[in-house]
Amino acid sequence: MVRKAGLAIGAGALLMTTFAPTPEGLSREGFIVAGLVVLMAAWWITEALPLTATALMPFLVLPFAGVMDARETASAYYSPILFLLLGGAFIALAIERVGLHRRLSLGILRLAGPRAGPGKLLLAFMASAAILSMMISNTSTALIMMPVALAVIASAGLAEGDTEGLSGALPMGIAFACSIGGLGTLVGSPTNAIAVGLLDQTIGVKISFAAWTLYGLPVVILGIPLAAAIIARVQRVGTRAFDAAAARAAIPVERTWSTPERRLVPVVAVTFLLWMGQPLLGPLLPEGSLTDGTIAIAASLTLFLLPDGTGRALLDWDEANRAPWGVIMMFGGGLALAAGMTASGLAAWLGDALLPLAAVPLLLVALCVVALVILITEFASNVATASAIVPVVASLIVALGAQPELLALPVALAASWGFMLPAGTGPNAIAWSTGRIRIGRMVTAGLVLDLLGIVLIVGVVWAVAWLV
Repeated sequence: MVRKAGLAIGAGALLMTTFAPTPEGLSREGFIVAGLVVLMAAWWITEALPLTATALMPFLVLPFAGVMDARETASAYYSPILFLLLGGAFIALAIERVGLHRRLSLGILRLAGPRAGPGKLLLAFMASAAILSMMISNTSTALIMMPVALAVIASAGLAEGDTEGLSGALPMGIAFACSIGGLGTLVGSPTNAIAVGLLDQTIGVKISFAAWTLYGLPVVILGIPLAAAIIARVQRVGTRAFDAAAARAAIPVERTWSTPERRLVPVVAVTFLLWMGQPLLGPLLPEGSLTDGTIAIAASLTLFLLPDGTGRALLDWDEANRAPWGVIMMFGGGLALAAGMTASGLAAWLGDALLPLAAVPLLLVALCVVALVILITEFASNVATASAIVPVVASLIVALGAQPELLALPVALAASWGFMLPAGTGPNAIAWSTGRIRIGRMVTAGLVLDLLGIVLIVGVVWAVAWLV
C-alpha cells in the first residue's frame, strides 16, 4: 500500500509540473525538474521501485524536458566521485579478503572497553569514523569502516539481513559519522573547499584551514554524540543485549600478522597519505589529474598487481566484482538530478528566493537559509548545493553588511548535513547497500538530525564568532 501511494505521489507530481502553470520566475524546464525531485524522493522513500531503478529516471526525464540532451545526462551520471566510490570499494574488499577488518574490529572493541554496551559501542564506532573522515574522504572512510562494523555484527551472531538494534545502528551510525566528521577540517569534504573558494571568488572572504577547523570541529564534537543518541533511540539498541567480550572472542584473529596483511597495510597507508596530501600535491601535477578518484583507482590497480605472498594477487576480479554496482548507479542518479537542477535554473530559482530575507533579523535569516540548504542537499549532491547557494548567500551578505562568517560558514557546513535518504550521500548509499537498514528508520533518524542540525550549526558558528 505504501509503495503504491509513493508511486502515485511521484508520478502525479511529475505530471502536474509538466502541465500546470509555472511559478513566477521559474521556467517550464525547472518546474519539471522540481516534479522529478518530488518523484525520486517519493519513490526512494517508499521503495515504489528498486532504488537503483529509480536512479534511472533523470536519464529519461531530463532529455525529454529539454533540460539536457541524452549525452549530457549520461555524462552527469559519471563523476570522479564514482571512481572514488569504486576504487574505495576495491580497497575495502581487499581489507576484508585478507582479514584486516577483523583486526580493526578488535581494536575498536578494545577501545570501547570490556563491558561496553551497544550504545557505547555505537559511539566508539562513530567517533572512530568521524576522526578518520576529518583526514580523508567521507566516502572512503565509510568504505573502510563498513566491513569492520559488519565483522562485529557477524561476531555477535546477528543474522544477515537483520535490521533491528545494533545490526542496523552500526551501519547507519558510521554513515552519519562520516558525513559529520568531514565538517571538521577544510579537506574533510570537497564541499568545504568549494564553499570557501566561492566565497573568496565572489566577495573576497578568505577562510583559512585553521579558521575552518575552529568552527567545524565543535560541530563534529557535539554532532557525533547527538547523532549516536538519535540512532540508538530510533533503532532501540538498548532492547537487545550485546556482549562485547563475546564479540571479541568470536572474531578469529591470529596474534602474528599474515603476509597478505603486512603487504596490504602499506598500500592502504600510502592511499590515505595521498588523499590527505592531495591539496598540496595537486598543484605540482597537471590540473585535475590528482583527485580522490584517481588516487583510489591507482590504489585498486595496485591490489590487482601486487602479490600477497601466497602465490596470488592481493585482490582478483571474482572478489572485486562484489563491488556495489547498484549503489554506484543509484548515486549516479543523484548526480544527474543535481545537474538537472542546475541546468534547468531550478537551483538558481531556489537560491533567489532567499533574497527577500534581507529585511529579516540576521539570526532568523541564518536559520532559514541553513534549513533550506539542508532540504536541498537531501535531494541534490552536496557539491551542487554549495555551488548554487553559496554565491546567492554571498550577495546577501553584501546586501546586509553582515559579518561574513555568520552566514557563509553555516551555509557551507549545512551543504553536507543531509542524512535522510540512501542516495543523499556516498556514506548513506554504502550503509544502505549492507541490507541491514530499514529505509523508514533512516528517514526518521535523518529527519530528526536534520532539524536539530539547523540549531546546532547556527548556534556553534555564532557562539564561536562571538568568542573570537
